[in-house]
Amino acid sequence: MMKKMVNIMAEKEIIYTLTLPSEVSATINNKTLTIKSEKAELKKSMKNYRANIKIEGNKIIIEGKPVTRRTRDVVKTIISHIQNMVEGAIYGYVYKLKIVYSHFPMTAQVENDTVLVKNFLGEKFPRKAKIKGNTKVEVKGTEIIVSGYDKEDVSQTASNIEQHTKVKNKDIRRYQDGVYLVEQTNITEKPNKKIVELIRGRE
Repeated sequence: MMKKMVNIMAEKEIIYTLTLPSEVSATINNKTLTIKSEKAELKKSMKNYRANIKIEGNKIIIEGKPVTRRTRDVVKTIISHIQNMVEGAIYGYVYKLKIVYSHFPMTAQVENDTVLVKNFLGEKFPRKAKIKGNTKVEVKGTEIIVSGYDKEDVSQTASNIEQHTKVKNKDIRRYQDGVYLVEQTNITEKPNKKIVELIRGRE
């Protein structure tokens, strides 16, 4: 009897189904998921022994084994990545940052795949922040606009700019100079509704 119960437990799995909107298509090849729209093609490796991904028409089925808290976390992380990829492929992402200074006037410019922030706290050499992937960065006066279709690349680029212009070893009450994220939005206006329908199977 105990052996039979163990076998039943071993067969259990976590299953989630995501229904994609008509604006995108999905393919999976060697655990690399591709989400494609008319505007962008996004790829992400989904390699994890706890999760298996299948595509049937406009549905992505995620199966997780064994049934543990760790597996649930892995599956939910994959779901979050897919939702971001679908939203990004359709609507894109925009992060707006503001250049703020009180002591030394700062300027920013884009040079190849790097954002240069000049005269930060009067420093002789510019601060350099890496632009990730195909992210686009524009400088308009004291505003830096970071945009793209891959949320991870866009958010990481914005974070790089913020982190490279942080005040260190000074009284931050007096030195509030820096570049700060002030707004997150989309390239194309996003409707106020669920983009990806999520259906939970058995757990």
